[in-house]
Amino acid sequence: MPPELYVILVAALPVVELRGAIPLGVALGMPLAKAFWLSLLGNLLVAPVAMAFLPWAVGLLTRVPLLARAWEALEARVRLRGEEQVQRLGALGLFVFVALPLPGTGAWSGAVLAVVLGLRRRYALLAISLGVLAAGLIVFLLTGGAVAGLNYLR
Repeated sequence: MPPELYVILVAALPVVELRGAIPLGVALGMPLAKAFWLSLLGNLLVAPVAMAFLPWAVGLLTRVPLLARAWEALEARVRLRGEEQVQRLGALGLFVFVALPLPGTGAWSGAVLAVVLGLRRRYALLAISLGVLAAGLIVFLLTGGAVAGLNYLR
């Protein structure tokens, strides 16, 4: 499988997202800019798909008691981490939530949070997309700095 596809797929994974995909691309020998754009592409594909299918999937899967409890736990975790900020600031709060390059605050969590809180899809998708871009730029700068620092030590 080509390394570009690895980067796109890793960027689409929950938790890892582009925060892990950009450094992975660089580790696979890609130029930083190429790793950034491929990671951005992979991570931007998540929100529309997640927001389109999440309500349907939740309705279907929560018919199984074990999965219903798992969804309730996930929903409680997402509400705890981002509800206050998003409730207070709306789409701007969702943008900030997604833009923080920390585990559990990316496009996947943003989509779940938007669905849980019933945010309008159009605003939520824009906020999530801009948040992914901001997080990507932060990781891009951090990765570039790390690479420059390591090259300096050689």
